[in-house]
Amino acid sequence: MSASQPQDRIELTREIIPNAAIAREVRGAEDGAVATFDGCVRNHSHGRSTLYLEYEAYESMALGKMQEIAAHVHGNFAVNRVAIVHRLGRLEIGETSVFIAVSAAHRAAAFDACRYAIDSLKKTVPIWKKEFFADGAVWADGEFPPAPATAETPAAKLASN
Repeated sequence: MSASQPQDRIELTREIIPNAAIAREVRGAEDGAVATFDGCVRNHSHGRSTLYLEYEAYESMALGKMQEIAAHVHGNFAVNRVAIVHRLGRLEIGETSVFIAVSAAHRAAAFDACRYAIDSLKKTVPIWKKEFFADGAVWADGEFPPAPATAETPAAKLASN
């Protein structure tokens, strides 16, 4: 949707994320490394069998936060290009929910920047995950055990504040 650097790719999408194409996009002739993170939907959570997930976001704020993460990566790591792509909507088991790719001349910078990007995204970007199980659904909160589902979605709560 938009980018923080002309060569960066910062995006929210409802389509399947083209991981290999994105990894190729960030690679330049000056790069010796491309580090990637592929966050995918697993078939279980907290001892329960997961059927599928749904992601929603406060989209304009989420994109802004993702751009801030990319800007921080450029300002604090010796990297060349950054891609941060997060999927919204319904995702099936095995599908990619978030893909991050970082190119750099050296592997250490690429690895460190990629790790920073996913850790920051999970903590600061207003994207929420609803996990669906055979016996119900819950909104998950980052790395913590999911809380019981409520009728009001997280994006609606944020927009009303």
